[in-house]
Amino acid sequence: MVEEAQLLGILKEYFGYDSFRPLQKKIVDAVFAGKDNLVIMPTGGGKSICYQLPAVLLPGVTLVVSPLIALMKDQVDGLTANGIPAAFLNSTQTETEQQEIFSKLQTNELKLLYVAPESLQYIDAVFSSGNISLIAVDEAHCISSWGHDFRPAYTQLGYLKNRFPSTPMIALTATADKATRKDICEQLNIPYAKKHIASFDRKNLSLEVRPGTKKFGQILSFLNQRPNESGIIYCLSRKNTEDLAVKLQNAGFNAAAYHAGIAHNERTSIQENFINDKTEIICATIAFGMGIDKSNVRWVIHYNLPKNLEGYYQEIGRAGRDGLPSSTLLFHSYADVVQLQKFAGNSGNAEVQLAKLDRMKQYSEALSCRRKILLSYFGELISEDCGNCDVCMNPPEFFDGTVIAQKALSTIYRLKGQEPVSVVIDVLRGSQNAVILEKGYQHVKTYGIANDISWRDWQQYIIQLINLGYVEIAFHDQNKLQLTAIAKNVLFENEKVRLADVNLAEVQKEVVEKEQKAAPDNLFERLRKLRLELAKEEEIPAYLIFNDAALKEMEKARPMTDDEFMQINGVGRQKMQNYGYRFIKEIIAFSKEKREKKKTSKGNTHKVTLELYKEGLGVEEISKKRGLATTTIYSHLAKLYDSGEDIDLHKFVSKADIEAVQKARVELDNPDALKPYYEHFQEAIDYWTIRLALTILDKES
Repeated sequence: MVEEAQLLGILKEYFGYDSFRPLQKKIVDAVFAGKDNLVIMPTGGGKSICYQLPAVLLPGVTLVVSPLIALMKDQVDGLTANGIPAAFLNSTQTETEQQEIFSKLQTNELKLLYVAPESLQYIDAVFSSGNISLIAVDEAHCISSWGHDFRPAYTQLGYLKNRFPSTPMIALTATADKATRKDICEQLNIPYAKKHIASFDRKNLSLEVRPGTKKFGQILSFLNQRPNESGIIYCLSRKNTEDLAVKLQNAGFNAAAYHAGIAHNERTSIQENFINDKTEIICATIAFGMGIDKSNVRWVIHYNLPKNLEGYYQEIGRAGRDGLPSSTLLFHSYADVVQLQKFAGNSGNAEVQLAKLDRMKQYSEALSCRRKILLSYFGELISEDCGNCDVCMNPPEFFDGTVIAQKALSTIYRLKGQEPVSVVIDVLRGSQNAVILEKGYQHVKTYGIANDISWRDWQQYIIQLINLGYVEIAFHDQNKLQLTAIAKNVLFENEKVRLADVNLAEVQKEVVEKEQKAAPDNLFERLRKLRLELAKEEEIPAYLIFNDAALKEMEKARPMTDDEFMQINGVGRQKMQNYGYRFIKEIIAFSKEKREKKKTSKGNTHKVTLELYKEGLGVEEISKKRGLATTTIYSHLAKLYDSGEDIDLHKFVSKADIEAVQKARVELDNPDALKPYYEHFQEAIDYWTIRLALTILDKES
């Protein structure tokens, strides 16, 4: 065993740290003891040091299997900069370059050699020399078909342990659930590896999820609040990365696209520009970022829903590696789910991948602390809400769901954790289908204990119990529901459980009483009052009409037509038909009152905007100074321009956009409305650019 003082000396000398992070010392000691290890440590948690530090002190070379050329280059560059002799072998090198590396290996000049799994066959000379002191398998989840990033080439790595049985092996990954961890050890032939699992809690990352409508406008707003910060936008398709990068460039942002279809040299250049802060924003497919140690990524946006929580967690982990507060934003839509279902259906283990996608969808629609959901997915259970996610910061209405939780947990317990969610619900509701009767579940004590709750509501409650960490899904075992360690607190220690959004009289009463106390002194309160009136008329809970988030969005957007009202998140066709007229009428009445007040108190609001424009202020500055939305200022400028004032709208609309709108005007069936243009351009041009372009075209014609 190496003395701690010597280890700390190496740590400081080569890596610049005065002390180890949690688990690092324990792992390093296990390596020097000749043991195999499985290391599960979040992105930025310091996995690399667990094999790089031992490599400095071990007599031979440490062989590192790594999946990406970009990752290898980044690691080797970092090691070389730290004074540690390292190299990588891959298909991009010339034969002369490879021979030079082989020569260095023969003379023991290298401490670490990085190699892709596909290239192992080319380094038989290294194996024959017998001077391999340690084998590290990085991104080890790639070996498992249960994992989120399965790579067939990794499955051949099991022979390494057979060939070097006495050489310690260390497998490392940032994300692996229970099934994946077990699979990694079995496939690498290290079934008795010591497991080191670090906390997955990245407290500095804020978590936010939004519906995927008007995404580009939301992204612009997000970025305008974070000027000059580095970030990554992950997209599902190559086309999305390119289109988004162009739109951001046109909006004045320093952005670039990155995907596997771009030539290798150009990809390398894009990556290095990002690492070196020459490019601020990368619009990328998931291939980007793995293993890149850029500490000052301040935000990560998912333009599309990821296919599973492992991938999502790993990708958001690329933000805030320096420990400073960083933001994550995820957009989700039904279209993404449909596309990902097709991908999963064509995979080798479709059932598992579809179940994991379903779990991802549940996360995006969750009504409980998102961090709790993420951590419980990886087997880490916390009792307190995080306070740093959108659900915690804008919590829904809750009720005491302890009895409901006890019924569900008791049923899972009595079914011995051997059934999926559908069977659990059927037992709770007393169903008499073939599965229940064949297995004799009609004799289970909790059979029919909760037939007063609908199947759909039960599904939502159980999803919440999974999200809260009381239940887990055994993806590797036919998606069976099983209790976690903290479920006993609810079953036997009377721990209270709060559930959200349930159609019970008590909740209706609670919501009604709360809303009665609110004074209608702004539009939000007036809409809440209207919602309460409708709820009483229909004898349903108020939140079933529209939730507070929808009302907040109405307050902000002020929709005054059916089309505009349909753009509000939470407004479907049926709700539009049932309630649209009453809400639009209220919004129009409120807006009219506000206009009258402004006329008497401020004079002509357009003239105020005109004076500020003449002073040289930009739209954002006028918006901030007047306390009005930028869309309102654009509206003022359009009307002022139309009425003959000296306004240069060309400052706000590019020539290309005007030409595109002009061309679309000829092609569209309904060229007098904005929405057809917006759909025609597939969100590439926002509403106000279209509006200004049409104003210019009308004036000039």
